Amino acid sequence: MVVEVKLFAKFRQGRFRKSQVEFPKGSSLGDLLEDLRIPAKEVGILLVNGRWASSESTLTSHDVVSVFPSLGGG
Repeated sequence: MVVEVKLFAKFRQGRFRKSQVEFPKGSSLGDLLEDLRIPAKEVGILLVNGRWASSESTLTSHDVVSVFPSLGGG
């Protein structure tokens, strides 16, 4: 299945801004993060089709995934 992945901020470094990515049917957001070598603990927000999702969420064909890093500050 093909999903569209949008990366933001530091996750773009050495990767891409937006890309069509192919994954096996039944893959989860956690599988996607692992494939992109993005540590789950660094992820602040995961969206699928504009709605909040967790790393356990299952992807379906043509989903649009947005991955935002945690924000630091003080």
